[in-house]
Order: sequence, then C-alpha cells, then structure tokens
Amino acid sequence: MTTITATTETPRTTTPERPAYRVTTAGVLRSEWAKLWSLRSTWITLGLGLLFLVAFGLIATARYKSGYDSGTLDKDFASRTGVELSLFGTNFAQLALGVLGVLVTAGEYSTGMIRSTLAAVPRRLPVLWSKAALYGVVVLVVGTVGAFVTFQIGSGIVSGTPAAMSLSDAGVVRALFGAGLYLGLVGVVGAALGMLLRSVAGGISVLVATLMLIPGLVTLLPSSWQDNISPYLPSNAGESMYALTHDATSLSPGAGLWVFLGWTVLALAGAAYRLVRSDV
Repeated sequence: MTTITATTETPRTTTPERPAYRVTTAGVLRSEWAKLWSLRSTWITLGLGLLFLVAFGLIATARYKSGYDSGTLDKDFASRTGVELSLFGTNFAQLALGVLGVLVTAGEYSTGMIRSTLAAVPRRLPVLWSKAALYGVVVLVVGTVGAFVTFQIGSGIVSGTPAAMSLSDAGVVRALFGAGLYLGLVGVVGAALGMLLRSVAGGISVLVATLMLIPGLVTLLPSSWQDNISPYLPSNAGESMYALTHDATSLSPGAGLWVFLGWTVLALAGAAYRLVRSDV
C-alpha cells in the first residue's frame, strides 16, 4: 500500500520595511528652532537683553542732554557722540544674551535632554552648528534692531547738542551694525561655552570672567604689557567693532572683527572637540 503524505507549506510572513531615517541639516535646524522658542527663558532673556540695550542707551542720552542744558555736563560724557551714548547699554545687553547662549546648550545637559538629541543626530556636530548658528542669527537681529531703535530715539533727545548725529554721518550705520554683529557673536560664544563646559554655572562664570573680569585685571599689568594685550581681549576687540573713533591703543573695526571671530572659532572648536570625544 502506498502512503501519500501531504505537506502543507506555512505561508511566510513578511514585515514591511521601515522607511530609511535620514538626518538632514534642515531637519536639525527645524528641531533646534522649535526647542529654542519653546523655552520660556528664551523669551524672558531676549527681552531683558533688548531692554538693557535700549533702556541704558536712552538713560545715557537723557543724562547727557540734562547735563548739557544745565551746564553741569560730566567730563566723562562731554566728548561722547550720539552713537556712543545710544550704544551705552551694549555692555549690559551682552551679559543677558551671552547667558542665554549658555542656557541654550548647557541647559540640555542639566535636564538630560541631550541624550535624546544626540540619539536623533548621531553625528553630533550638526547639533552644535545648528544651535550656535540659529541663536547667533536671532541675537544678531535683536541686537541690530535694538541699536537702530535706540539711536533713532536718542538722536531726538540730544538734538541741538554737540553729540547730535544722524544715520547719514560717516561711520554711524557701520557702528550700529557692528554692535548687532558683536552681540550675535557673543551669543555664539555663550553657546560654545555651554557645550564645552556642560554646566550652566560654569559657562556663565567663564563668560562673565572673559568679558568683564579679565579686562579689569589686565589694567593691573605694566603699561607696556597693557598696550600689547588689551586690544586683543575679546571684549576690547568686540568694542572696536562698533566704536565710532579709534586711537593707537585700539584696533580698527575690521581688525577687531577678525580678532573676535578668532575667539569665537576657538570656543566653537573646543566645544566641537569635547562633543565628539566625550560621552554625554
């Protein structure tokens, strides 16, 4: 007797292929843009930076006008121009905007969100470039708008005084754009320090020391040393970017820009090296 054995084939189940996930520059930029504006600290600190820039500039111009009208003008203000008075708040605004730059990057380390960010962008460096570029552009726009608005209002306050200037005067537009560019680069430096140190407190401390403490300490050095070191400090090189006049102890606007760009690149290079080489 012949036995016929029937075999049944089990149908193969096929799983659908997962779509390829591609990390693009545009995607990283969109992600960082959304994260930047979802933070309440972004709105608050940008507002404070703009407030410092405008408020202190107008206070300086009002003080000049009051002293000029009363004949009791302070000697420190006597030689000031309308541009210098309007940009008086730049030194205060740089702190607020630089601190926010630190928060943009170091804040993710304090919350642990950096792990999710780098899991989505394994190559890591696009995260740093996107954060620094986006925040730098935002601060550039805010700083430039604030500088022009303050100058326009301040020009009306000091109208009829020796400090009065207009946008058509030589160097005025360059100085106002220079102030906005300087603040934008300060924001980039802050973001780089946050990524380098991975600590909000540490990044802010180094930023404040670099912009305010070190220039004060350099004044304790012998005069010959000061002349060779002081112009190349980040804050002094940045100040020459928006200064209307220059002397032998300060850099030209172009030289100041290149020096400050060098400091910015150095901070970004340190941040990039630690981001790639160290675990989160």
